Amino acid sequence: MYQKQRILAIIPARGGSKGIPNKNIIDLCGKPLLSYSILAGLSSNYIDTVMVSTDSVKIRDIALSFGASVPFLRPAEYATDTSKTIDCMLHVIQELNRNGQHYDYVVLLQPTQPIRKPEWIDSAIELLINHPEEDSLVSVCPVSEHPILMRTITKEGTLKSLLPMSSTVRRQDFPDVYRVNGSIYINKINSNFNADTSLNDNHLPYYMEEQYSIDIDSYEDLQRAEHFLSNHTIL
Repeated sequence: MYQKQRILAIIPARGGSKGIPNKNIIDLCGKPLLSYSILAGLSSNYIDTVMVSTDSVKIRDIALSFGASVPFLRPAEYATDTSKTIDCMLHVIQELNRNGQHYDYVVLLQPTQPIRKPEWIDSAIELLINHPEEDSLVSVCPVSEHPILMRTITKEGTLKSLLPMSSTVRRQDFPDVYRVNGSIYINKINSNFNADTSLNDNHLPYYMEEQYSIDIDSYEDLQRAEHFLSNHTIL
């Protein structure tokens, strides 16, 4: 709880994965990938409940062993390749409300993001709640390749600038540009948080360094994370 606001963390971890089989529980430096997000959430000073949403009994049991709450399994309609994260989150909130558990804010911690310190979660919570005019936040990091030099190819086969500005400027004069890194999402639970919510379009930015922005989508990403965790203490 922070400033009398109850805070729920949701970690969506379905059983299916096409790129890396059983990705959410694959071993990463001696622990299942999912555990890094659970332990980060449990180590937060402000998060009241860390809940894993999964359709897998195996993942449920692993999540419970690391201290997460898993009071129910995710229905099949929210656990397909095309299911949206927002639908999974709304399902969790609705089920908890039905059982008399109400929260003011929800934090999304994606299990594929193991490089996340608890103090970053807390700083992000403080940032959003201390900006009452905003009801959403997302973590961002600098881009490694600046979009001022990026082009699309038109139907006519010619190049078109991605940004509506001239690229004939010095590199040091390029405007700062950031990307959503997928590590921390926070939303106030109100009427604006609904099935039409685009989490990547959350308003308030929480800045993170690019070196911490590793999303496990391939075995190469897993190797990068292993190398990083072998040389840095996160939890």
